[in-house]
Amino acid sequence: MHDKTALLTKIAFTSALLAFWLGAGTASATPTPRASKTSIYDIRAFGGVADGKTKNTGAIRKAIAAASAAGGGTVYLGGGTYLSGPIHLASNITLYIDAGAVLKFSDDFDDYLPMVRSRWEGTEVFNFSPLIYADRATNIGVVGRGTIDGQGAAWWKYLRALKDEHQKTGAWRADSKWRKEFARVNPNLEWPDDRQNLEMGFLRPPLIQLIDCHNVAIEDLTIRNSPFWTVNPVYSDDVTVRGVTIDNPLDAPNTDGIDPESCRNVHIADCHISVGDDCITIKSGRDRQGRRVGRAAENITVTNCTMGHGHSGVAMGSEISGGIKKIAVSNCVFDGTDRGIRIKSTRGRGGVVEDVRVQNIVMKNVREEAITLNLYYTNAPPEPVSERTPRFRNIHLSGISGSAGEAGAILGLEEARIENVTLTDVDLVAQKGLSIKDASHLGLSGVRIDTAAGPSLRIDRSDDVHLFDFRTLTPHAATPVIEMSNVKRAFLHGSFAAPGTDTFLNVRGGETQAIFVGENDFADARSPVSVTKDVGPHAVQAPGVKIAAPPPGSGVTERPLPATPISIGP
Repeated sequence: MHDKTALLTKIAFTSALLAFWLGAGTASATPTPRASKTSIYDIRAFGGVADGKTKNTGAIRKAIAAASAAGGGTVYLGGGTYLSGPIHLASNITLYIDAGAVLKFSDDFDDYLPMVRSRWEGTEVFNFSPLIYADRATNIGVVGRGTIDGQGAAWWKYLRALKDEHQKTGAWRADSKWRKEFARVNPNLEWPDDRQNLEMGFLRPPLIQLIDCHNVAIEDLTIRNSPFWTVNPVYSDDVTVRGVTIDNPLDAPNTDGIDPESCRNVHIADCHISVGDDCITIKSGRDRQGRRVGRAAENITVTNCTMGHGHSGVAMGSEISGGIKKIAVSNCVFDGTDRGIRIKSTRGRGGVVEDVRVQNIVMKNVREEAITLNLYYTNAPPEPVSERTPRFRNIHLSGISGSAGEAGAILGLEEARIENVTLTDVDLVAQKGLSIKDASHLGLSGVRIDTAAGPSLRIDRSDDVHLFDFRTLTPHAATPVIEMSNVKRAFLHGSFAAPGTDTFLNVRGGETQAIFVGENDFADARSPVSVTKDVGPHAVQAPGVKIAAPPPGSGVTERPLPATPISIGP
């Protein structure tokens, strides 16, 4: 903090001197480019003009070159609006956009040629230059209290026209010069399983993409109207994104906020994000190429952020082929996102998401799932277990409260169950409850889910389930609070039935085994536990629980529980 304060003081003082020397706010005589003694390189000293019309691409490049030649420094944009093409940073360079300054990027696609080394939705390609770009640089920053405007509307419009034409004709536009150039510079492209977007040959660039960089800072800026993903470090280490506001229109396609890909030691804090896709998404490469490169996203923290509109508050995937591990998300507010916490992948991707902890999250007006762990992202058909099989394990969520369209879904694959998931101290109000399928080693403790209709919790084809202090305050007539189907080894205890409960637990399915109902308060339930006829005679043990007739119209065919105890095995 002391270093940053010193830098700001130095820049403010230097700006005042430069304003005096240069006649700030005028386009008068341009001084000969030279490095200042304080290592601050004002682009106006290199021919820059802050009129919002003159392209400053050359002036910014000259300032970066001068700073780099001197061993590094700060390239400075003072008050005013600067139009520019792509900016390529070098080692030991900080791009400082001061309060009152707007860096507006050109919407002429040709300005972003020649194409450069990039990664696009998890696939390595040569593509349009990102608006701010670095390749194999160290000690770089994009900071300040100013604004970056990506002017993405032209990119979004062209994309929509391409897709509309493709939908009508079934083919991508063949005469596009950008598609031809894309094909020319990518003769040996390693295609992902789904080629459609890449075959389009018009891949909008990220606004900020930093590849193979070390010691990166992106701080205090307001960023808006990105053509594609907004902040996208790739293969980078020691990355800090702090105090950044990102604002992309709700209908702007694929305009994710912050997407660290295959990065290590990333810290995202104190940001506010409202975008046209996921607010924050952690990724690690796609399909065969992502597995071959094998660079995981790891040691990543997200804290003290607020999310407005967006497809998800914090997501992981769907590109997880290189693996995602050691992730901590805490102290965030999601207000108006489509989903809250979302971990997603599909058959064919491969990779493992593991060692994830999410805590202290407040959600409001989440349209769909508050929590979703989904291995059916594209509903790909079954295939044998192989390196293409994705896996989720060791995921722990606690201290989550709010309202959503659906409490959540934990959906593993039949051949690759989601393993070792805990939900602790979760309090949600939702239209629909929590659905769990194909999961192993589940723990729910201190969970309250109030639904508008249907059960609060459904568990299907899962095993080793521990439910403690599960409750709802809004039971529904002829509807169980918890429904288990073909579950093996489950223990329910420490829970209570709210007044008006018909059935607290309904157990069904011929594969059901070893369900134990321990000490609970079911005094206000008409039928604490009901068991359908297809459940084996010794599959459920509920000592001391009175079995009553099923509620009228419930559709549950009940039979008495056996008196013989059963063993809950390992």
